[in-house]
Order: sequence, then C-alpha cells, then structure tokens
Amino acid sequence: MGNRPERVGDAIRDELSQLLARDVHDPGVGFITLTTVKVSPDLQLARVYYTTMGDEKARRETSKALGRATAFLRRQVAQRLRLRRAPELQFFYDESVAHTDRIEQILQEIKAEEAARPQASDADAPNDGHAKD
Repeated sequence: MGNRPERVGDAIRDELSQLLARDVHDPGVGFITLTTVKVSPDLQLARVYYTTMGDEKARRETSKALGRATAFLRRQVAQRLRLRRAPELQFFYDESVAHTDRIEQILQEIKAEEAARPQASDADAPNDGHAKD
C-alpha cells in the first residue's frame, strides 16, 4: 500500500499532461511541463509541480490559468482514473528546475572563464622541490 500514492501521482501527472495539451484552451496556459505530482497518503490531496517557459509575468499568467482550470481538471482526472473521490489539486511552480538551470549557467560561466585564462606551461609551474624522474 505504501507506494499507491506514488502510482496515483504518476497517473494524475500523465492525465493532467494530456488534458493540458488537448482540452484546456486557456491562452494563459503556455508551454507547461508537469515535473511531479505528490499525493497525500489518504489520496485526498495532489500537489502538482510544474515549470513553464517565459518570464515572471508569463509564470503569473500560467498560475492564474491553472487556477481557472482546476475544477475542470479535477473532474476529468476523477473520471479518467475512476477514483472514488477526486483529490483536491494544488498547483505549485517547481523552483528546483529554475535553481538547477541557474547552477548550470554558473558552471558554464566558470568553465568559459577558465578556458579564457592563459594556461601556465610546465616551465612556468612552481617547483615543488621534487626532482622529476
């Protein structure tokens, strides 16, 4: 029973992805990716984490559009998955993806800086007092 919430979460994510792509015609829902769905052990609450393309304004528009579509999405998920009681859907922007992207950007900048620095040759390297064989 321990992994049922996880299985239900995966099924909800799959259904929501299809619904958002095909059935939600709100222009506020831009390019959206559902990263994970965490379902409570009693299957009453589903926390849906997503990312979206665009700036802060686009993110706010997507959040509002998801709010408008929540009741529809909840009904559809319950019907499609044949759940006795439809879990309450809560949508959250997944900050972890943005953090990962920022870290990747910083690492690329560091790599570029290192590549741009003049490389010290072996002759310029400090002698550590050990003779070479």
